[in-house]
Amino acid sequence: MMRLSALLLVALSGATQEEKVFRAGAAASNITPPLGEPIVGGWAPAPATHIHDELHARCLVLDDGKTKLAFVVCDNVGIPREVFDEAKKIVQKETGIGPEHLLFSATHTHSATSARGDKPLEQEYARFLVRRIADGVRRALNALEPARIGWGSAQAPEHLFNRRYFLKTGTVVNPFGGQDQVMMNPGVGNPNVLKPSGPTDPEVSFILVRARKGERPLALLASYSLHYVGGVPNGHVSADYFAFFADRIRELLGADRQDPPFVGMLSNGTSGDVNNIDVLGKAERLPPYEKMKQVAHSVAEKVFQASGGIAYRDGVPLDARLKELTLRARKPSPDLVARAKEILARPKDAKPGHIRELAYASRTLQLAEAPEEVSVPLQAFRIGDLGVAAIPFEVFTDIGLEIKKRSPLAKTFTISLANGSYGYLPTPEHHQLGGYETWLGTNRVEVDASRKITETVLALLAELK
Repeated sequence: MMRLSALLLVALSGATQEEKVFRAGAAASNITPPLGEPIVGGWAPAPATHIHDELHARCLVLDDGKTKLAFVVCDNVGIPREVFDEAKKIVQKETGIGPEHLLFSATHTHSATSARGDKPLEQEYARFLVRRIADGVRRALNALEPARIGWGSAQAPEHLFNRRYFLKTGTVVNPFGGQDQVMMNPGVGNPNVLKPSGPTDPEVSFILVRARKGERPLALLASYSLHYVGGVPNGHVSADYFAFFADRIRELLGADRQDPPFVGMLSNGTSGDVNNIDVLGKAERLPPYEKMKQVAHSVAEKVFQASGGIAYRDGVPLDARLKELTLRARKPSPDLVARAKEILARPKDAKPGHIRELAYASRTLQLAEAPEEVSVPLQAFRIGDLGVAAIPFEVFTDIGLEIKKRSPLAKTFTISLANGSYGYLPTPEHHQLGGYETWLGTNRVEVDASRKITETVLALLAELK
């Protein structure tokens, strides 16, 4: 009888250990829109006439035997919270994973169909996106297998340029009739350019998971603070350099034609004020897609080299936090409202004082009627002693650097445009300088929003530690 009881205890112990084996699974859902859908990213959306490369919602699920975390990175300029929330409802209903454990983000490619609008869930493409995201998470769960995990970073400073430049006094007019101190993308060779107004973050952070059996690479999730690269012909749909990176890292890791397929993922870091244009250098003339290929391959090769030195773990604890933060909405003054009405009442052939005057007059009136407050979701993941912050804005690099510096975890990176898309997030200091990213209508929340968001994210990371 005692021998039988002992055997039973051993069996139960083995079952418990089996349940706690660390696992990972990945999948990629095709989210390419049909031809004819409008491509957004510029000021004048144009219908798609060609698919250069397919768009995807790339998914990674981690499971420590107790907690599951799911990342989804979508090839889109920015996905409204309503769309992500609807996909999370489906995931929770079908898998039991709650929204605090689901981190969904957009890459910010400027060559894709939008899911935005006053009522996004009434759009056919947005509903398609919801289902494909949810299905991708489910497929990644289906692919879970015992895995090892590691993380690290590489440096890729040569592709990054702060795109906001101080210009000579009196040379920067804004669409509200005032003067700014800085200008976004002032043009290569502009004689009025003085210097960049902020830093860049050259770190490429990444997580790599491998199957325990045979060390087969399952997925790699990276984060790099580069807005996008561009160089896409009019009418072309493309995932930009994010897709070129995913393809190249798969090749470098020797993970082609696997079953289940390897999934490479590159998320957008804190790149709200950073692009790939060297305003202080010489103008480049390259064929379409060539520059994004160069940047993506360079970054992928640096990540691949760094991956050779990372330490893998057979298991790490996982945890997550999610918090709603209420912010005041930015509101136009009565004078700005009056000016906007006057601009919109002018004859259509009237010469504007600024090229974007009409667009921002319309945005001014929209914001005047908008709610007084905005509630935004902020999130943090813990993977061992690694932290991942998620912010639903185009986050300025200064903010990402501060979160890295002050995080209580050993290493942390931030994913932007995560769980929603609420416009640009400059710091109060950048608001004082002006420029496109700070304009009312480009930025929609209070001037101190970045400080409140930073402190909330750091508090979530502290809870996880």
